[in-house]
Amino acid sequence: MAPRSRPSERQRRLGAELRKLRTRAGLSGDQAGALLDADRARISNIEAGRIDVSRNRLYKLLRAYGCPPGPLFDGIMEMAQERGRGWWDGYTDVVSRHACDLAELESRSTTIRMHEPLFIPGLLQTADYARAVIGESEADARRIERFVEFRLARQRVLGAGVTYRAVIHEAALHVQIGGAATMRKQLLRLMEVARLPNVTVQIFPFEAGAYSPYTCSFGIYGSGVPELDTLYLEHPLRYWFLGDGDDVDAYAKMFERLSQLALDPVDPHAAPESHEARDSLSLIQHVMYSL
Repeated sequence: MAPRSRPSERQRRLGAELRKLRTRAGLSGDQAGALLDADRARISNIEAGRIDVSRNRLYKLLRAYGCPPGPLFDGIMEMAQERGRGWWDGYTDVVSRHACDLAELESRSTTIRMHEPLFIPGLLQTADYARAVIGESEADARRIERFVEFRLARQRVLGAGVTYRAVIHEAALHVQIGGAATMRKQLLRLMEVARLPNVTVQIFPFEAGAYSPYTCSFGIYGSGVPELDTLYLEHPLRYWFLGDGDDVDAYAKMFERLSQLALDPVDPHAAPESHEARDSLSLIQHVMYSL
C-alpha cells in the first residue's frame, strides 16, 4: 500500500505517540525497523501517519518500547484499530480535512471541555445560528446546507453520553448572529441543552473583567487516558491539534480557572419562569428577554 499523502489527525497522533515511546526507549529507527523485519523508512512512515501498522506489529513495538500493559497501551492499540471511513467522510465535498478530524476526535472522546469567547459552541448551535455563521464565509446555498447538516450531525455525541462542559463568554450572547429572532431561538436551545445530565454550561460575565491571555477558542478532548488527551486551538486563520502534555495541562488549568470565575452553571432542575438567582441561567434569560 502506497503511503497516504494526507493522514488524519488520529493517524498523525498515533504516529507521534509511537515516536515518543521509541525515543524514550532509546531506540533508533533502524533498531525499531529490525523488530518488524522492516527498514527505517517504514518506521518513519508509521510515525508520520502515512501507513497503518497491524495489531500484531503494534503490540510488538509497544512491548519493545517499554510501554507496560495498562490504559496507555490499550488506548494506543484502540487508536490503531479505528480504521475505515466515518460518517464525516461523507462531507469531504464541502468541509475541510481539519473539520473531519475534529468530528472524529469528538466521536472518540469521553470528555470535552470547551471555551468560546464570541460564538455559541458548534455542538450547541441551532440550525439557523449555524447557517448564519457559515453564511458569512460561504455564498453557495447548497454548500451552506451541507455545512449545517455536518454541524448538526456532530451534535449526536451529546446524545451518546460524552461529558461536555462549556464556558462561554457573555459577549457570545450579545453578538446577534442571524438577527434577534435567530438569537432568541439559539439562547432557548442553549438553556435546553444545558439541562442534559451530561452537559454543563457556564457563562463568563462581563463584570469578571480581563481574565486570560488565552482569548481564542479552545477545546480539550479526553478519552480516559490523560496521555492521549488532545488540545484543539482555533484561530480565524489557523487551527492546531496539540498532544503535548504541557500544552494540554496549561489549558486544562486555564479552563478550570475560567470555570471558577464564571457564573454557576445552569441548574437542570431550576424552573426558568421563576428563576431569580444570579447564575448562568439568569444571565441567558436576561439577554434573551431583551432581544
